Amino acid sequence: MRNRLLTSLCAFTLATGCVTQGKYDTAMQRAQTLDEQLKGEQGARAAAEEKVRQLEEQVKGLEQEKEALTARLNTSEARLTSSAAERRGLEQKIAELTALNEELATSKRKLTEAKEALEKKSAEYESLAQSLKTEISEGKIELSELRGRMTVNLKDKILFASGSARVGKEGEAALKKIAEALKGVQGKIIRVEGHTDDVPTDPKGPFPSNWELSLARAMAVVRALQDAGVDPTVLSAAGYGPYQPIAPNDSADNRSLNRRIEIVLAPGTGTTTTTSSR
Repeated sequence: MRNRLLTSLCAFTLATGCVTQGKYDTAMQRAQTLDEQLKGEQGARAAAEEKVRQLEEQVKGLEQEKEALTARLNTSEARLTSSAAERRGLEQKIAELTALNEELATSKRKLTEAKEALEKKSAEYESLAQSLKTEISEGKIELSELRGRMTVNLKDKILFASGSARVGKEGEAALKKIAEALKGVQGKIIRVEGHTDDVPTDPKGPFPSNWELSLARAMAVVRALQDAGVDPTVLSAAGYGPYQPIAPNDSADNRSLNRRIEIVLAPGTGTTTTTSSR
């Protein structure tokens, strides 16, 4: 639904002449990527559910076979018709079936846990998407998820004035919504990444280069998230300057795409959180 909304919004915007064809194509490509990611997660959940169902059927069949063998053993003992060798064979078969049953039960438990992990990750994604629904529909924020890594992409204009690292009022409101959603996230590290276009900074300004500007902006967002209640022990900041663009710096629209803040949620590693510039 979110991707269809983004596609419709992009098509409407292009039709009314508000954006360039390049920006529309970029938005459509990103929407298709999000749709493919969602389909992949749904396929993984369906595969896990099917595997659990198959294991449950195997366990049921093994239990029935075990009961039948146990009944045969009891009958053999009662009638004293079974030889000692047959008795040992039946006991060994029952032991093997019991061990296999336990192994299958363990596999079922692991698959169930994996399925729950997939659903939990999707729940985190949905929580963020619901909190930022207005900003996403307005094209100010993009949300994506791939292989356990979620990214909140904020356009620089929603957060900062040109050449500034001070978060504006609109940016503060958006970051408070994001912080509310991030407070409940468990087992993740939260890295704020600053990115710029390739236009040099003002030599008379406070930032000698885009390195310093990107890191200062990332740090400003980290402080805003901490002030809004996000655990500082899972926060970090990184500045990438103009060196990780998502579009060529060949037009005003593409440079606008490259000027961004990305809040990345990745699985926790247990290492100490650091603040860095790359």
